[in-house]
Amino acid sequence: MITRVDVEVAARRTAGRTRRTPVVTAGPDLVPPETVFKLEFLQHTGSFKARGAFNRILAAAEQGQLDPSVGVVVASGGNAGLANAYAAAQLGVPATVFVPQGAPPVKVDRLRAYGATVVARGNEYAEAYQAAVAHASTTGAVYCHAYDQPEIAAGAGTLGLELRDQVGGGLDTVLVAVGGGGLMAGVAAALEGEVRVVAVEPASVPTLHAALSAGAPVDVGVSGVAADSLGARRVGDIAFEVAVRTGVRSVLVSEEEIVAARHRLWQDWRVAVEHGAAVALAALTSGAYVPEPGERLAVVLCGANTGLHDLP
Repeated sequence: MITRVDVEVAARRTAGRTRRTPVVTAGPDLVPPETVFKLEFLQHTGSFKARGAFNRILAAAEQGQLDPSVGVVVASGGNAGLANAYAAAQLGVPATVFVPQGAPPVKVDRLRAYGATVVARGNEYAEAYQAAVAHASTTGAVYCHAYDQPEIAAGAGTLGLELRDQVGGGLDTVLVAVGGGGLMAGVAAALEGEVRVVAVEPASVPTLHAALSAGAPVDVGVSGVAADSLGARRVGDIAFEVAVRTGVRSVLVSEEEIVAARHRLWQDWRVAVEHGAAVALAALTSGAYVPEPGERLAVVLCGANTGLHDLP
């Protein structure tokens, strides 16, 4: 449903709108020490979601679908809402964001700071999603899915093109956290045939893992420390198709392993990320993913919208 061509189009469309986030080498505190971190939490609004948001809104404007007086609508536990609110503000159109009742206050406050209208509906992303779709149908607002739209996933995939350029040919595997799967889909499409992608998921929200086992996307329970950013009830159709097509492998990590990886990022590298971003590193630090000798790895640290009260 998306290919490298779509990602390349997204990169051209969003050029100058998003940040080229840096990569750093992990060093001796991690095995293997040559592992690189893609510091995507330094992206606008603190997560990779800005890439897809700009691509979706700009594409809608190009296609004559965007009414500047009505703007856009998104359902999000936080990061997609922040990204679309920011992108809409930068492009001069209004944004309405539907969030679950339990969305973190740090994210809701920032949504309002970006000028978005925030509406709380339900206890899970799925309920906020239904309300947002209804809003789009009655108002004509452009609906920006949190992860399962071609422009959203392709925009996220521009991270993969960047990473390839920054690391050059010296990369074998990218570890990416998965909730709905838009980032994984975009990166896997961008790097198809060149670099393998490993999806890392909380065991408490195994959307892709369950879909690969069932042969199609299926609903899973939503719980755990990373549910605010990886709390989709099922993996997206685009993500599933790309994962199957490109041979993405899924590994699971526990709550304790996610928390430990997040704390380690702070203790060893003074990097503060949300639990969902630490999921990717947890695959390495827990042993859920064991690299081959000489394997060259990148870990995507995809979001930093978190409170700091529980960091040591």
